[in-house]
Amino acid sequence: MDTTTPDARARSLRELRDEAVAALASVGVPDPEVDAELLIGHVLGLSRGAVQARMVVGGEVSEADAAALAVLIARRAQREPLQHITGRAAFRNLELRVGPGVFVPRPETEQVAQLAIDALASAAEPEPIAIDLGTGSGAIAIALATEVPHAKVWAVENSPAAFVWTRRNVDEVAAPNLELVFGDLAEALPELDGRVAVVVSNPPYVPLSEVPRDPEVRLYDPEHALYGGADGLDVVRVLSRRALALLRPGGVLVIEHGEEQSAAIAAVLAADGWRAIAHHRDLTTRDRATTAVR
Repeated sequence: MDTTTPDARARSLRELRDEAVAALASVGVPDPEVDAELLIGHVLGLSRGAVQARMVVGGEVSEADAAALAVLIARRAQREPLQHITGRAAFRNLELRVGPGVFVPRPETEQVAQLAIDALASAAEPEPIAIDLGTGSGAIAIALATEVPHAKVWAVENSPAAFVWTRRNVDEVAAPNLELVFGDLAEALPELDGRVAVVVSNPPYVPLSEVPRDPEVRLYDPEHALYGGADGLDVVRVLSRRALALLRPGGVLVIEHGEEQSAAIAAVLAADGWRAIAHHRDLTTRDRATTAVR
């Protein structure tokens, strides 16, 4: 008689976690502990903190869940982005849908969004307008709309592959003050010319010769969202001119960029007539954003 119970082949959660960490570390995944615990949480429907708590009390994982986890760990070991595997990317207080075709939002962009949020929140108008040009997943635009609810926000994206994800995120959040537009940032929203308080963008800014080292970026992020021409500033030049037309006097431009591009971007903006050009560092003390005033 078979006396095997459903739990007879359950695995120790800590043991599984340690095996997953070792597998990811062996192929150079940057944060193997974080990724292993997040993937375990994805399989079990738990937060990372809950996974850690369950390990402390000697939790176990069923054979079926252990097998599901093994598949996900194998995918991550191939350097498929964690966010593609889980289908979600955390951004500020949001959980955004992401996948092939859209740029995965990074933690450093949260600080760029904060610069735009601060400028928008301090605008004098009762219903200030903000535009996120090249919105990708919609991360910055949705953060603006949800964190500055009295503002009116437009998100503009011109990649059909990315726009699928933008639409999903905009529809899921359903912020009543957010409008999504499919279009090129070079000519976006002419009906708003001279009326906008804040223009923000995380444009493609990687020079063509500087192929990213991380496989997650090089192999999975769309080239459309990465590369900005020979010096990385092709889109920045277009953005500068379009933002000048969109912003009202005193309006603020916020641009994310690479750590070595501050001086070149300042030169572009100064030549176009921007005022109060300032650079802002991220939490790793690298120059990450430039702001300017119309």
